[in-house]
Order: sequence, then C-alpha cells, then structure tokens
Amino acid sequence: MAFNQPKENENHEQRRFYNPYQDLEIQAQKLYQLPTQPEFLFHEESLRQRRSWGENLTYYTGCGYLAGASSGAAKGFVDAVRASEQGDTVKLRVNRVLNSSGLTGRQWGNRAGVIGLMYAGLESGLVKWRDTDDVINSVVAGLATGALFKAASGPRAAAVAGAVGGLLVGCTVGMKHAIKRYVPV
Repeated sequence: MAFNQPKENENHEQRRFYNPYQDLEIQAQKLYQLPTQPEFLFHEESLRQRRSWGENLTYYTGCGYLAGASSGAAKGFVDAVRASEQGDTVKLRVNRVLNSSGLTGRQWGNRAGVIGLMYAGLESGLVKWRDTDDVINSVVAGLATGALFKAASGPRAAAVAGAVGGLLVGCTVGMKHAIKRYVPV
C-alpha cells in the first residue's frame, strides 16, 4: 500500500486542468491546423514543379532497389519452400529460406536499383538538354535505359529491352495522368 496518495475520487470535482492557451485569444483547435498547400521559402521554388536531378537519382534508385529486393526476396522464399524435401529439419528449412531469399533479393534489388539510377540520370539529362519537361523525355529515357541495360547481351536483346522500357514508362506516365485527372485526392 502506497502512502500519501489521494484516493481516486477524492477532490476530483475540484480539480481544474491547466490550459496554456487560456490567456491567448486563440482557439486551441485552430492553433494546429496545418496548411494544405506546400510552403516555399522563395518564390522561384514554387514555380519549379519537379524534383532536382539529385533527388531524382535518390528517389528512383531507392524505389527500384526496394521494389527489386522485396520481390526478389518473395521469389527466393517461394523457391526455397518448393525445394524443401521430406526429411529436412526445421533448422535446415529456415536456413534454406534465408539464404535463397537473401541471395535473390540482393540480386534483383541491385538490378532494379541500377535501372532506376540509369533512368533518373537519362531523364534528368533529357530535361536539361531539351529545356522542357514532358512525356517524351520520360519515354525516351525508358527506351534508352532498357537498351543500355541489355546492351551487353546483343543488339536484339537491347532492342527488345528498350521497347519494353519505353512501353513500361509510357504506361506508367499514362496511368499517372489518368489518376491525377479522374481520381479526386
């Protein structure tokens, strides 16, 4: 039993909670309303509607690595579960799952990160070179990224990969514009 502690209901009605805003003529509910528009320090920053090239490199490389590593780890997990045999111990199965997931996740993550890095660099270069930001830059960067990524495999593989890259970027940009237009946010 603790000493010098008041009982739970003793003097509860006489207590008054401290309000630090009582002397200010501000309603506490309006004090923490955050703006819905982005705030900029300089007017020139508000005119720019895209990320800088460094932000693009970081964003696309990170997103590519994360997506590749996650999907590769899932693929490695499925492969390891399928490869398990009847007499395997739990310790052996867990080891197989961890090794397979780690290996495949690392490989896929590195590939997707490199693709993101190449795409971001090419897109930022095209925006700077053409001095405009439109869909053409994105699609051409996707074409060039696919072609460069598979260039060592031969011209046919590079052409196919370039077409796939351009098609994927075109579909992604089209879906982005459709979502902006038709989905209320």
